Amino acid sequence: MKKYIDRVLKEVEKPARYIGNEYNSVHKDPDNVKVRVALAFPDVYEIGMSHLGIKILYHLLNRREDVYCERVFCPWVDMEEKMKQEHIPLFSLETKSPIVDFDVFGFTLQYELSFTNVLNMIDIAGIPLLSRDRTKEHPFVIAGGPCAYNVEPMAQFFDFVVMGEGEEIIEELIDLIIEWKKSKKDRDVFLKTVSRIPGVYVPDFYKITYNDDGTVKAIEKKVMDAPNRIIKRIIKDLDGVFCPTDLIVPYMDVVHDRAVLEIFRGCIRGCRFCQAGMIYRPVRERSVDNLVKQAEKMMEATGYEEIGLASLSASDYTGLEELTRKLLDRFSRQGVGISLPSLRVDSFSLKLAEKAQQVRKSGLTFAPEAGTQRLRDVINKNITDEDLFESVEAAFKMGWNRIKLYFMIGLPTETYEDLQGIVELVEQVVRIYEAARNSRKGLGVTVSTSSFVPKAFTPFQWVPQVEMGELEKRQKYLKQRLKGRSIVYNWHDIRTSFLEAVFARGDRRLGEVLVKAWEKGCKFDGWSEQFRFDVWIKAFEECNIDPSFYANRERNFDETLPWDHIDVGIDKKFLIREYRKALKGEITKNCRQECNICGIQNMGVGCCYVNKG
Repeated sequence: MKKYIDRVLKEVEKPARYIGNEYNSVHKDPDNVKVRVALAFPDVYEIGMSHLGIKILYHLLNRREDVYCERVFCPWVDMEEKMKQEHIPLFSLETKSPIVDFDVFGFTLQYELSFTNVLNMIDIAGIPLLSRDRTKEHPFVIAGGPCAYNVEPMAQFFDFVVMGEGEEIIEELIDLIIEWKKSKKDRDVFLKTVSRIPGVYVPDFYKITYNDDGTVKAIEKKVMDAPNRIIKRIIKDLDGVFCPTDLIVPYMDVVHDRAVLEIFRGCIRGCRFCQAGMIYRPVRERSVDNLVKQAEKMMEATGYEEIGLASLSASDYTGLEELTRKLLDRFSRQGVGISLPSLRVDSFSLKLAEKAQQVRKSGLTFAPEAGTQRLRDVINKNITDEDLFESVEAAFKMGWNRIKLYFMIGLPTETYEDLQGIVELVEQVVRIYEAARNSRKGLGVTVSTSSFVPKAFTPFQWVPQVEMGELEKRQKYLKQRLKGRSIVYNWHDIRTSFLEAVFARGDRRLGEVLVKAWEKGCKFDGWSEQFRFDVWIKAFEECNIDPSFYANRERNFDETLPWDHIDVGIDKKFLIREYRKALKGEITKNCRQECNICGIQNMGVGCCYVNKG
């Protein structure tokens, strides 16, 4: 098949997406292993190769002599067309093998708008779309990632789904597959066995019934041995878990083209809109010495000129100042820069950013999220206008002149006074620059707004999304007021946010809509040039499903939610308590100040307060 692939690569836009053979990629003889795994990311190469989870699992599995793990990404539309013309099925990067020849076809679900790409990849691979139609001749199609926590809209397409962190559970799955292949037993036997592993969800083993009003009536087991609740897996000791250092170095530019150090998992802040801050609890840190050793090995193995520190909120890493200093002492003479994303709006973070950018200075990014203190209290974003203004003033005096500010619109209880607060906050940032520099020359303030999307396992999972017509009015309000030579206003497409909200809180009935939309040509829905909202609306109409039922309807606390059988360690009582506090504008202290009894302390891994370092 390789010669056919080589031929079509001459006719596509970015052939480097498909050639493989990059520095540090792994090459084995497929005939000398017991299990073959295709790690799939349902987007193009340059997006997928920036994902840390893929890097970890790829190198973790390839450490085993009995496993060969390869990568596969979604072919762009030009490549897919050529593949169909030449009858080339979806193939792996390393050996150019058809995906249907693998034992496991494993997807990372990062974003709801990639769901049609998953269907497309399964189909191009020559595998039946529905799990019930697959035989022993087909690989197990599985999934993990944040969207797996409410996988119900995709339930009928996956054989099983992994909940939580994958470093330990993936090895257990491989061992089971090896034993199952030896036994030559039926596929169903394996699924019943694997469903008993903590963290594994076999959707077909559960039956969903509905009330007359369309809400979920009950989630019931169809298989006796299946668990009543699927409990996420958590890695207890980050210092003791595998971390790859020989990262693959792509031939082309990717979104995050740098060495990556994961400094900790979880978040102490408790922002009420943020799913990641809830589902990745508790906070667990890597030690500074361990991270420095990892960095030394990474730089030796890759030759990168930048090290990125990965986490949900880098400023909350207890050893950040020490780590930054040690990395700079070790690498700055080599011209290696340090990237500090996700910084808090405070002077401590700013001083660290100044140190980190001694090698190369880029722009600064702050995320106030809301324009007024009232609304920031609602969402539990514990920063003030004074925090922001003091930080940007210090930044301007230190030499920065490019600032990015991120906000959300459509947050619960938002009013036009809150929108005006965004305008006034931005105007004050401009005035601060003028006072610091006696000029506006050189200033660039980029303001970006996204639309709030209610997500499962957050205090706002019961909240309706603001309807598109109203969101459009709010965007227009800001467009008319955020003007000036120094200000650039960017906004997110409200139609994609609407679709994201539909599938973020959806149930199994949406699987029919996904198939219908995909059959009509929907794919790469997160890419503006490919997104076809009119086709999506037609798909909903033909399936007789109202998307606003999922996106714009307020849930009742007593309602059975489609994801109620999944346990991420966060107690629903805690989420309800946080929602009620939000409506009162009451803040919750961060988890290092006190334990807020969210439920994670019952998972046997401690809690953020205990693990404060």
